[in-house]
Amino acid sequence: MIYKYFPLGALLFFACLQAVFAQGMHPQHQIDFVKNKITQQEQPYYKAYLQLLAYADSALSRSPKALEDFDVPGFYDDAQTHRQNSRVLQSDAFDAYATGLAFRLSGKRRYGEKSKEFLLAWAKTNKKYSNHDGSLVMAYSGTAMVNAASLVMEAADWPEAEQAAMRDWVKNVYQKACHEIRNRTNNWADWGRLGALLSASLLKDKGDIAENIRLIKSDWSHKFAEDGHMPEEVRREANGIWYTYFSLAPITAACWVVLQEEGTDFFDVNTPEGKSLKAAHDYLLHYSKNPKEWTWFENPNPPRAGRWPGNLFEAMHELVGEPEYAAYIEEGRPWIYPEHHFAWTFPTLMKPMKSYP
Repeated sequence: MIYKYFPLGALLFFACLQAVFAQGMHPQHQIDFVKNKITQQEQPYYKAYLQLLAYADSALSRSPKALEDFDVPGFYDDAQTHRQNSRVLQSDAFDAYATGLAFRLSGKRRYGEKSKEFLLAWAKTNKKYSNHDGSLVMAYSGTAMVNAASLVMEAADWPEAEQAAMRDWVKNVYQKACHEIRNRTNNWADWGRLGALLSASLLKDKGDIAENIRLIKSDWSHKFAEDGHMPEEVRREANGIWYTYFSLAPITAACWVVLQEEGTDFFDVNTPEGKSLKAAHDYLLHYSKNPKEWTWFENPNPPRAGRWPGNLFEAMHELVGEPEYAAYIEEGRPWIYPEHHFAWTFPTLMKPMKSYP
């Protein structure tokens, strides 16, 4: 166990958290900071905001396609059906998130109403998930649904019956899926914990926030090796670099949510063996830039230009304090990840910082 390496005191005092509305991925002080940057048309925020509005405007013309049973077979068993059914949630979730964020930043009611349409469609229609990958895809794609609900549900003053319907779906479908997988040993657990934290934030369940913090602490030494590689993810043959990113994205997003909700700072954790988020990101950055040097598999699949892991490094360079990360992502701004999974979806616009001016 490595609990003694984690800071005992919270960096943010609970009294301050009560004074500033903090919830999930986008606490109020972050929203206020970004709105000020938009008003000043400061870059890269303003360009990223216009990018968000383009996605949100596009979503206005689409209708939700909620499924009663989110049935997702294993990718390696039936890739076509896996992708087809996954995209239904992924498309609706991203549209709900984009319009919800556009509502909070612009104040325009049409975006809030559209986000509500997507959210309530799933809350009222979707009763379960099923098949081999149902819980996993629900966890990593449904994050955007919970983020959207956190952004608009109370701010848009929904009637209590609609808020209750949304909370019931989060608790009985989404959070249930996350709880089922959060004790796994690989990236399944990472997505389960992130989703569980977002759900607990929305549901104001401090007990479950504490349980997810305990889980993150409990297997830190298992997740990371001394040199920064992630043993559970590098074994994935040609996709080892991708899976390293795919594990770090929810781990870091979960750590961000913990920082906002409870105050514990995992970004500064460094065990005596050197097991840290910083070491893991340094490892990923090196092989993202030099994939032919990857020692775990010959000719691995390289990063996807304009998508990953640039979105992760955009989110991390302020939190970790590494100029090399900023240099890696500078040309790709504004960064956005609009598909498949939703941890660092709008990292240029909603840049995470330990404190906002």
